[in-house]
Amino acid sequence: MKKQKVIISCGGTGGHIFPALEIAKSLQKRDANLDILFVGASGRMEMKKVPKAGFPIKGLWIQGIYRNSIIKNILFPLKFIISLIQSFFILLHHHPVAVIGTGGFASFPILYTASWFRINTYIQEQNCYPGLANRLLAKHVRRIFVAHDGMQTFFPENKMLNFGNPVRKSLKINTSSKKDSRSFFGLEEHVFTILVLGGSLGAPAINQLVQDLFFLPNLFSQPFQFIWQTGEVQNQNKFSDHSNFFKTKFIDRMDLAYHASDIVVSRAGAIAIAELCFLSKPSILIPSPHVTANHQTINADYLKKNNAAFLISEKEINNKKPDSNFSNLVDFIECLMQDKNKRAEIGKNANQLFKYDAAAEIANIVLGDLNSNNYE
Repeated sequence: MKKQKVIISCGGTGGHIFPALEIAKSLQKRDANLDILFVGASGRMEMKKVPKAGFPIKGLWIQGIYRNSIIKNILFPLKFIISLIQSFFILLHHHPVAVIGTGGFASFPILYTASWFRINTYIQEQNCYPGLANRLLAKHVRRIFVAHDGMQTFFPENKMLNFGNPVRKSLKINTSSKKDSRSFFGLEEHVFTILVLGGSLGAPAINQLVQDLFFLPNLFSQPFQFIWQTGEVQNQNKFSDHSNFFKTKFIDRMDLAYHASDIVVSRAGAIAIAELCFLSKPSILIPSPHVTANHQTINADYLKKNNAAFLISEKEINNKKPDSNFSNLVDFIECLMQDKNKRAEIGKNANQLFKYDAAAEIANIVLGDLNSNNYE
C-alpha cells in the first residue's frame, strides 16, 4: 500500500519544533502508513533538530519580519514570493493528505499554499497570544489546536479545539539515578543542582545573570552546582569557567538535565512551562520582555498565582543595586534550597495545571479527518 504523506511545518525556536516532533511521532504511532515530511526555514535550527529526530526536512528561503529594523526586511518580499513558489512545488511533488503547522514564519508559506489546493490544513498555537503566522493563517485552515481558554479573540471559535500543548513524554525518565544523570554532566551526586535555561536561542539577560550571580563565592548557605544552557546564538567564550557547572549552547539530553536538577531557572515560553509542569519541577521564571503581547509574563503569572512557580522580572535583575546581590532571586533559590517540602509542593501544584496528551489528541483528530470528508 502506498504511504500517505503528511507535511509538518515548524521553525525558528524549540518552542515550535518540539511540539511538531511530538505530533509527528503520535501520527506515526497511530498509523504506520503515514510518511512524514517536515518543512522549515533554511539555515535555522529545525534543519538540524528535525533530521536528528529521524525525520526528513526541506528548507524554504524565508525569514521573519524584523519589527525594529527596516534594513533586515529588505529581502523579505523576495524571500516570501520564492518561499511560496518552493511550497507550490513541494506540494505538487509530494501530494500530502494533510499539512500541519506549529507556528513560526516558516509555517506560513506551505500552509497558505496548501489551502489553495484545498488540502486538509491545521495549525497548533502554543501561546495565549498567537504569533503573526498563525493569526494570518487562521481563516485559511480547517482546524486550530490551542492550549489556552479565551482564544476566540484571535481565532474562529468553530475551528478551535483546546488540548493543551504537546510535551516530550520522553523527558520523564525512571531508569536513571540522580547519580547517573549528574555524572553525565560531570557534576557531583549529592550537591544541590540548578538547571538554567534561556530558551533554545539563548537569553542574554539570564546568561549575564548567571555570570554575575552564580560565580560569587559563598553566595548560598550550602554548596550548589548548575547546568547552564547559554543558547545557540550566545558566544560562550565570553563567559567564565568554573568547576561546579556544565555549560553548553544546547542540551540534547534534556531528560537527564531535568532529572539531574533540583530546581530550574527558566524563561517562560509556553513549551518550557508545559515541560516544567509535566515533570513537576519547581521553578523560578524570568519571562522575556521582548515577546508579543508580553505573553511570557502572562504564562509565568498564571503559575505564580497558583503557587506553582516563583516569578522575577528581567527589569528587576537588570536594575540591581551593587550591594543587593540580586536579593529576590537569591532569596527564591535559598528558599527552595532549604525547604524540600516547598519544592515538592510547588512541583505538585505545577503538574496539576495542564493537560499532557495534546499530541495524541491532535493525531486522533487529523487521522479522523483523513478517514472521512466531514469537517465542522
